[in-house]
Amino acid sequence: MMSESEIITAREAGFFLCHDCHKLIEDRGEKISERCPRCNAAIHLRKPNSLTRTWALVITAAVLAFPANILPIMKVDFLGTADYSTIMDGIIYFFTEGSYGIGIIILTASVLVPCFKIIGIILILLSIHFKWKTWLRHKTLLFRAIEFIGRWSMLDIFVIALLQVLVNFGNLTTIEAAIAATYFTGVVLSTMFAAITFDPRLLWDA
Repeated sequence: MMSESEIITAREAGFFLCHDCHKLIEDRGEKISERCPRCNAAIHLRKPNSLTRTWALVITAAVLAFPANILPIMKVDFLGTADYSTIMDGIIYFFTEGSYGIGIIILTASVLVPCFKIIGIILILLSIHFKWKTWLRHKTLLFRAIEFIGRWSMLDIFVIALLQVLVNFGNLTTIEAAIAATYFTGVVLSTMFAAITFDPRLLWDA
């Protein structure tokens, strides 16, 4: 049985992975422009400029999160009178009406999950920048959780889009997406692209 000192990584052994088809390829000393023999995609040891791109995307998400939560996300027009509501207004409304389940779902998907993703990615990036070598397995699991829950962050936008189609009675009552919906979509997309751009193997390179 090999000891920890005898264990080598695939990178040290001269192998790297195709990010498209996941074929393990032996490094033959050729340049980074070499193509994968299976799918013809460009192959490289690590995703190019992964940290720079991830930092740019997560900072963008953090900036967009403020108008997404402060500005109105939905406009309800009833008998010619427009009423605007933010994400928190909707959450408070459902809790006030006793619909705690819906309120918790919207609170989780629209507020807690985006904050969790932004803070989680920043912590991972900082750990690489400052070369923190502890809790590597936990940070890897954190990144996998961020990847998994990323797709569910669009729940709020989906609900508004659904209401916009269902509640459309001309001059009587209409529901439309407000300005914050654009910012919120930007937050979700930025965090999703940040997770796609980031290469988790950078955590273990230290």
